[in-house]
Amino acid sequence: MTDLSLYRNIGIFAHVDAGKTTTTERILKLTGKIHKLGEVHEGESTTDFMEQEAERGITIQSAAVTCEWSGHRLNIIDTPGHVDFTVEVYRSLKVLDGGIGVFCGSGGVEPQSETNWRYANDSKVSRLIFVNKLDRIGADFLRVTDQVKKVLGANPLIMTLPIGREDEFKGVVDLLSNKAYIWDETGQPENYEVTDVPADMEDDVAMYREQLIETAVEMDDDVMMAYMEGEQPSMDDIKRCIRKGTLELAFFPTYCGSAFKNKGMQLLLDAVVDYLPSPTEVNPQPLTDEEGNPTGEHAIVSAEEPFRALAFKIMDDRFGALTFVRVYSGELRKGDTILNSFTGKTERIGRMCEMQADERNELAYAHAGDIIAIVGMKNVQTGHTLCDPEHPCTLEAMVFPEPVISISVAPKDKGSTEKMGIAIGKMVAEDPTFRVETDEDSGETILKGMGELHLDIKVDILKRTYGVELEVGQPQVAYRETITQKVEDSYTHKKQSGGSGQYGKIDYTIEPGEPNSGFTFTSSVVGGNVPKEFFPAIEKGFKSLMETGPLAGFQVLDVAINLHDGAYHAVDSSAIAFEIAAKGAFRQTMPKAGPQLLESIMKVDVFSPEDHVGDVIGDLNRRRGMISGQEPSSTGVRVKADVPLSEMFGYISTLRTMTSGRGQFSMEFSHYAPCPANVAETVIAKVKERAAAKAK
Repeated sequence: MTDLSLYRNIGIFAHVDAGKTTTTERILKLTGKIHKLGEVHEGESTTDFMEQEAERGITIQSAAVTCEWSGHRLNIIDTPGHVDFTVEVYRSLKVLDGGIGVFCGSGGVEPQSETNWRYANDSKVSRLIFVNKLDRIGADFLRVTDQVKKVLGANPLIMTLPIGREDEFKGVVDLLSNKAYIWDETGQPENYEVTDVPADMEDDVAMYREQLIETAVEMDDDVMMAYMEGEQPSMDDIKRCIRKGTLELAFFPTYCGSAFKNKGMQLLLDAVVDYLPSPTEVNPQPLTDEEGNPTGEHAIVSAEEPFRALAFKIMDDRFGALTFVRVYSGELRKGDTILNSFTGKTERIGRMCEMQADERNELAYAHAGDIIAIVGMKNVQTGHTLCDPEHPCTLEAMVFPEPVISISVAPKDKGSTEKMGIAIGKMVAEDPTFRVETDEDSGETILKGMGELHLDIKVDILKRTYGVELEVGQPQVAYRETITQKVEDSYTHKKQSGGSGQYGKIDYTIEPGEPNSGFTFTSSVVGGNVPKEFFPAIEKGFKSLMETGPLAGFQVLDVAINLHDGAYHAVDSSAIAFEIAAKGAFRQTMPKAGPQLLESIMKVDVFSPEDHVGDVIGDLNRRRGMISGQEPSSTGVRVKADVPLSEMFGYISTLRTMTSGRGQFSMEFSHYAPCPANVAETVIAKVKERAAAKAK
């Protein structure tokens, strides 16, 4: 039986361009999994295997690789950094036990680092910190650790100190062993020597080593008491305390180096083995009922338990559909029949494999703790639970953000319509934040996603991977509607046409709901004027029209409806009559309740060189942005603002022009806010124009 204590399931996550993929590449080289290093900037790294990734030098989808270090098996997932693909980070963190947060030595804690760190906090994932690119101009290890404290509110436990700065960076001091690791200039990871600490660093090393030990011993009362009485703890005791603190998220062991130059990687890998949890040391996944409510039971990680696994990613490659699965308990063999608890259907396991980026190693058997891919599963989607048919269960599902931007597409060649439909169907199965709709009036296909880059990549994949050339419309913002006034109203639905008729009368109040409450329905009917069995039909009627608001047909948010009276007929009243009454009531009353258009507000984070900050802020103000803060750094200033999404299209080219190509920005959805009257009028007029054009 495989010893699960020798497993480490880890993810590598960071902001764009902090060096995640390069770090993964170096780990694979060090562990002997690859023999030739592929560089991201040359488009040859192992985990960036999509054409679009190689060209753009960014990671778009997470890739899984497996390797070994010190007798331990490491399952590593390299995740994207760009905000449009954060769903990849979220779903990877959901199934991993530990992580490495990579930060750029000069860029520090950047916007996407914050988002990913928040996801990791939500998933309670133990992490190491690796401050990368210390050979870069402006790199400063201690400044980055200060940012980790201030910006992320985390407690970095400094484990190594850099020797030399910027282009003089040549190695690290390991505070635990009190030894210096110095690499030569060949760039080979194995070409290093272990020496005494450089004389000019002895005081700093002594100070940081003392801080390290003091922080670590706090995790064990006995060791701390002995330390306070003057007894130095043993190396084993210190390591045990660091491991305990890491697993409890009390602190995050922090390492430094340069992945590109192969400096500092061995100590990082040793730390993965020493301090990150094995599958059995992590809080087990909660089980839920069919509605998603916790049952109080958990999926204990053990090969002895019934089979339970979570499908966390679907990928379509040249060999067919792959379902990535994290096995939480039990065993799985070729030929087994398993149950998808979401669909209630069983599937037989044909082929299983261990993924090495886009290459596969066939497996006959997998067990608790493994991350594998199953070939050719039919009705499985991201977040579905796979389990033993004798012991059905549901693991806690994943919640994905709603898309904020849409484009219309049509195939250039009319004969490609079916081909496009099949391709988009596969892509929607792969990416839960990518949605597709057909406009019933115009017949247009509408693609919805998390940002311009997200949809740009999807169109590129349709063109290259599936051979579908598209006509692409202008990006459209996902507006919403709400109401601002409370209205008390009454509606009667009466229909008589031979035989039994339809009758339903409802008296109700429609008012603005609490922010983010969506739709709430309550009843305060007394005396049985409306029988209780009709309440679900009335709620269904109101709720069904929340998708099309009174102003411009956008989805309606935050409405509270209370049914307080009504009347029914012993013969003519039915559930359908009351449902129709509720729909009529919604259409009658919503226009009276002060309807208001809401727009998507994005949290925008702009990096600008210092001499262009005034221009950047002026431009954001012109885009109706509200500046929420500025943070100076050694290389420039980060400006934070809340800006309507409709004003941000094509922003990157404006920013580059303003900052001579040195500016960068990222944005993510923040909230919905009321549209100014002039903007709302323009949007509503455009919607009416489009509707009139379609009617012709």
